[in-house]
Amino acid sequence: MSEIVTIKTTCVIAGAGPAGLMLGFLLARAGVDVTVIEKHADFLRDFRGDTIHPSTLEVIGQLGLIDAFLALPHTRAEKLSAEMGGRTITIADFSRLPVKNRFIAFMPQWDFLNFLAESAQKFPNFRLIMKGEVVRLLEISGKVSGLVARTPDGEVQIESDLVVGADGRNSIIRAKAGLRVESFGAPSEVVWMKLSKRPGDPNEVMGHAGPRQGLVLIDRGDYWQCGYVIRRTTFAEICDQGIEAFRKMVADVSPLPASRMDEIRSFNDTSLLTVRIDRLRQWWRSGLICIGDAAHAMSPIGGVGVNLAIQDAVAAANILAEPLREGRLSDADLAAVEKRRLFPTRATQKLQLMMRSSRRADQADDAKRKGPPGFIRGIARWPILAHLSGRLIGLGFRMERIREPGPKA
Repeated sequence: MSEIVTIKTTCVIAGAGPAGLMLGFLLARAGVDVTVIEKHADFLRDFRGDTIHPSTLEVIGQLGLIDAFLALPHTRAEKLSAEMGGRTITIADFSRLPVKNRFIAFMPQWDFLNFLAESAQKFPNFRLIMKGEVVRLLEISGKVSGLVARTPDGEVQIESDLVVGADGRNSIIRAKAGLRVESFGAPSEVVWMKLSKRPGDPNEVMGHAGPRQGLVLIDRGDYWQCGYVIRRTTFAEICDQGIEAFRKMVADVSPLPASRMDEIRSFNDTSLLTVRIDRLRQWWRSGLICIGDAAHAMSPIGGVGVNLAIQDAVAAANILAEPLREGRLSDADLAAVEKRRLFPTRATQKLQLMMRSSRRADQADDAKRKGPPGFIRGIARWPILAHLSGRLIGLGFRMERIREPGPKA
């Protein structure tokens, strides 16, 4: 049996997603010794949240990295559109946002994470450990004092003043810490798949994540990322009906030619996302805090989960960097992070639950079931609402700014 390697650090972050890497970057930038540990070998996983919102672009700009970031391949959406009754309506308009970059950047999340990781590794006090799976927490007198992770080279014991759970909606950290989760509403399902993009395909109509009767199309340049929202059944029941029945379901609500669905040869060409909305009753305990999806799982509507995760990271760095650097971290500091981010979390989840209820009411009404959701009909009636939805999607209910900005972008 190999000897356990011990690492001493000020903060260890479990999960190298948007929240974990952004927090790691910001803490290292502020002079805190930080270790980020990720269970996977790389960031290459399909159908993750690939939207970089204006508020996130603003943070990257504050860090002086925006030019390098926007040099990476991406597509831009200055507005989000949907089809309704044969015409295109704008459901979110970012043109009036009080930020420099008034668009959503669509970029594979692995490119975003690689960019953050490479930028953070320029700091000598930042360490990234890949292929490290957390197996248990360390505690001293009831206070979390680090964690133990399993790696291909054996177990690693990381002793720290703070453990951050940024390991997603199925967080091992929050489970090991015994933090209680409150769920809201029944889970729903979205089936993700890829379809080729060809000349003659719709451009503005469905080019950037506009929902059309249960289908989302995201323009990835040379292909469409498609999300089929399952209604009145389950994915397991759809699988029982066979791939041909599934192709027809999607073709019936897709603006693309039905023959394009032949590219989905089997259910192996799809990926199921179970959507649930939940929130920790308390995000922290002494020596530990959760942020991002580990603290609050969101619906993928509007791609706001990534946006909230980044904002959590900025708020956490603003509040925790100084006490961590000076060795005086207290429970009050952890509670302050939760207090700062609780309102935007609750407000966003409340809005998502209201939208879900609206869709379910529409499904119960035969006259509306085949049409777009009620909130889209409302925006079509009052176009000014597109600017409001643009602000909520683009910036959220509370946009965080780095307290000590870096050089101007």
